[in-house]
Amino acid sequence: MSSSSHDSAALPISATMAQLRRRKREATQNLLGSTIAISDEDWQQDSRLPGWTRAHVATHLARNADALTRVVHGFLTHNPAQLYPDQAERERELEQGSLRGALELQIDLDTSAGMLNSVFGYLEESGADDEVLLAPGLRMPVNWLPVARLNEVVLHHIDLDCGFTATDVAADIARWLLEWHCLRLSGREDFPTLRIASTSGLRTRVGAGEEGPEVHGSDAALLGWLTGRGDAEALVGAPEIENLELP
Repeated sequence: MSSSSHDSAALPISATMAQLRRRKREATQNLLGSTIAISDEDWQQDSRLPGWTRAHVATHLARNADALTRVVHGFLTHNPAQLYPDQAERERELEQGSLRGALELQIDLDTSAGMLNSVFGYLEESGADDEVLLAPGLRMPVNWLPVARLNEVVLHHIDLDCGFTATDVAADIARWLLEWHCLRLSGREDFPTLRIASTSGLRTRVGAGEEGPEVHGSDAALLGWLTGRGDAEALVGAPEIENLELP
C-alpha cells in the first residue's frame, strides 16, 4: 500500500508524510544555518535547558538522529532496535560530545540528520504504519517518528538560545507541533486540564479532567507556552503553571 493512502488516517497531525518530511528537512537546514555562526566558546555557554550547554543540546540532537535511524533501519530490515538500549552509554556520549568544538558539532549535526533523512525516505516509500518499541513500555507507530524528529529539531533550536524563538516557528509547523503536544498531554494526570483554542481553528483538551480553563492564542504562542519555551503574554486565559516540564 502506498504512503499516500496512510497519511491522512495514520499521522497524528494534519500533514501528509511528504509535507512533513519536506518541512523537517527545511527546519534542519534552518537550524544548521543558525549553528554555523556559533563559536567554540559560545558552544560551551548555557542553553535554555537547565544544566546543558549549547554543545549538550547539539550532541543530543545528533544522537537522537542516530537513534531514530537505528530504529527505522531495524524496522525495515526486520531486526528491531530501541532508541537508547544503554542509558549509561547514552549519558557518556552526551557528556563527551559536549566537549567538542564548533566544526565537529556542525559536521555531526549535518551528517546524522542526513542519514536519518535517507532512512525516512525508505520509510515513506514503504507506507508502513506498524508500531515499534522505542523503549520499555513505549510504543509508537513507525510513521509517527518523523513528527517526533521535527519536534526535536524545532524545540531544541529554541533551546540553543541563538536568536530563534517560538514566535519564529513557521505557521504550518507550529500547528502540527501544537497538535502533537496536545496529543501527548491528553489524559496526563500530572498536567492541568485545559481547553486549547488556537487561532488556526484547533480545539482540543489536555490533561486528564473533563473541565478546565480555555486558553486562546496562536499556534506558535500556545506551542511555546505548553512546552515551557514561551510565556503567556500573547495568550488569553492561560493559568499559572508551576514547574512546567520541558518535553
